[in-house]
Amino acid sequence: MKLICAQSELNTHLSFVSRVVPPRPSHPVLANVLLKADEETQQVSLTGFDLSLGMLTSFPARVEAGGTLTLPAKLFSDIVSRLPDGDITLDAPENDVTAVLECSSGRYQMRGMSAEEYPELPTVNEGDSAQLPVESLLEGLRGTLFAASADETKQVLTGVHVTVDPDGMEFAATDGHRLSVVQTANPDDAPESKAEFDVTVPGKALRELERMLQISPSTNAIAVRFDQGQLIFEWDNQRLTSRLLEGQYPNYRQLIPRQFARQMTLDRRLFMSALERIAVLADQKNNIVKLSLSAPNQQLVVSVDAPDVGSGREAVPAQISGDDMEIAFNVKYLLEGLKVITATEVQMQFNTPTSPSILTPVGGLKMTYLVMPVQIRS
Repeated sequence: MKLICAQSELNTHLSFVSRVVPPRPSHPVLANVLLKADEETQQVSLTGFDLSLGMLTSFPARVEAGGTLTLPAKLFSDIVSRLPDGDITLDAPENDVTAVLECSSGRYQMRGMSAEEYPELPTVNEGDSAQLPVESLLEGLRGTLFAASADETKQVLTGVHVTVDPDGMEFAATDGHRLSVVQTANPDDAPESKAEFDVTVPGKALRELERMLQISPSTNAIAVRFDQGQLIFEWDNQRLTSRLLEGQYPNYRQLIPRQFARQMTLDRRLFMSALERIAVLADQKNNIVKLSLSAPNQQLVVSVDAPDVGSGREAVPAQISGDDMEIAFNVKYLLEGLKVITATEVQMQFNTPTSPSILTPVGGLKMTYLVMPVQIRS
């Protein structure tokens, strides 16, 4: 195998696949990336795989001799990322597992392993398929991924539930304390799709998908294929494969109240800034802040009382309807929801100090963010 490519190109694609290489692989070869050079197409492909999440990415290069080889992911990535800009030559003699990297400033040797031991990425030949618009996909991921659970014992909650129908998509994520639901409509110029499905995709896979689409944006729709246990995203020269999460996802729609007794609309940035300042004093164990709604004054008072540390309060102008009320929240949950919203104004709706509250953007993205309040001890 012999190929010549740009350092920046190789570095970008290596950074994609290295992220799915397991830190403690079940088999030594999985600590490596699979490198394939194709003389006919003049393309180089890189693959990383941890047996549940796999990534394949390819880019054009000058391939003088084709071949396959696996190289240690971390070492390969660490070397390439530190090489100067310009062309890199990678040479691996046939039937040898040693690769030589040459650039303008020096020469490096790496020992790899035979590509024969590397497992193949899963394929889906039969099953459902759909074309997803990139913008809608990114909107949905941005608005829900943050709310997925990090607790591996609640495995189905570590993913995002994705529902697709001919009109658009719905994304939902919950960790048991809050729930975020985003609905996106297909743009008018989107390819017509009759596909309908609902699956729960691991959060890790979707974070990698989001990251790849942000670094290397695609102008094409994302092709999605899946069967009983496997999902494949494909676009341009990239492919991401992931196992689906098993188990029944909670019926989240029934958790969202249909009517509210109180409503508040206010500037998102003002609200967020007040919360960020108040959060400095919040007790690090429970992060509780109190919101006091005053309809006669048309203002929200954000306050914290941490006995061992101090206290603070800030008033924020707001349009409030309904009776006055005091309600408390984990400030982290409020801030994380406000940060993913891009609208200028947000609306919060409440019933009682112990029932779920809803945060939504005013205009723009169709997002519903439900947060459970914290009980205030008198």
